[in-house]
Amino acid sequence: MKGSVAVLGRLAGREAAALVIDGLLEELLLDAGETAPETIWRGKVGRPVKGLGGVFVELPDGRRGFLRQAKGLRPGQSLLVQAAGVAEPGKAVPLTDRPLFKGRLAILTPGAPGLNLSRSLRDEAERARLAAIAGAAMAGAPEGLGAILRSAAEGAEAEVLAGEIAALRRAAEAILAEAAGPPELLLDAPGPHDLARRDWPAPDSVAEGPDALAEHGVEEMVEALLRPEVPLGGGAFMVVELTRALVAVDVNTGPDTSPAAGLKANLAAVRALPRALRLRGLGGQVTVDLAPSPKRDRGTIEQALRAAFRRDGSEAVLAGWTPLGHYELQRRRDRPPLAELIG
Repeated sequence: MKGSVAVLGRLAGREAAALVIDGLLEELLLDAGETAPETIWRGKVGRPVKGLGGVFVELPDGRRGFLRQAKGLRPGQSLLVQAAGVAEPGKAVPLTDRPLFKGRLAILTPGAPGLNLSRSLRDEAERARLAAIAGAAMAGAPEGLGAILRSAAEGAEAEVLAGEIAALRRAAEAILAEAAGPPELLLDAPGPHDLARRDWPAPDSVAEGPDALAEHGVEEMVEALLRPEVPLGGGAFMVVELTRALVAVDVNTGPDTSPAAGLKANLAAVRALPRALRLRGLGGQVTVDLAPSPKRDRGTIEQALRAAFRRDGSEAVLAGWTPLGHYELQRRRDRPPLAELIG
């Protein structure tokens, strides 16, 4: 099927959204529960933890978060915090004390004043038009409240952009006024349907309903994601497995025994890796055991890997080669593992 379709429904009892482009699953979001990224709490600062460079923060319902680079905070202080990622099982929720209020066209940034525009907005006349609209909409905002205009703002009608900024301001100002007091949930994270409408490029069509995921083959695609094997073409494949310590990736050439088989499989693997991790909800430390190939090919492989993560937009740190010839990287945990969500 050609074109893009956003499919909104439920999967394994959870709200779910899938983006299918030309018959291929490109994005999958499931309800991550009460500690999903973008959740905002009022927390209570604990004591600094030596060696970890941060503090634990008491959250409602007995939960704990961890805030890095927490200079100038005192134990017992009330603090607005936002979930900045997904907690590993049994560990604290990663937090930021710089919450963001996101819309489709704009983001409001408490503690980061000023107006910034996405770099992808290159037309100078359009940048000036958008800046004038946003500047007027932000007039009289509380001190320290800034704004970012997203790439989706290009071509937006003045009333639409100003209206979204006004709605974001109301939400931000209401929550910023609640900074004092005991730990409390102040704002739930947006659900998968809301995130799809907010963050995904406008699809060619939208399918919504109890059977939409099944009708568009998403359920079968998800079943394939629950298997560790990822086909790479020509019989080559990689195996992606989550362990307690890291994500292990093993690249295999399959039946091809030609001299170029290793490089061919490795290039296919690194190009497919960002999508394989993203759709499976895998992050943290990733160790890739590549198929055997000459050391002279390492530059080519690493260049392809960097390009793949840059296109994917994943927040990843590419650490490099180990003495044993593995490649290590770290990807931000932005959602729970798929297998954990749907069991």
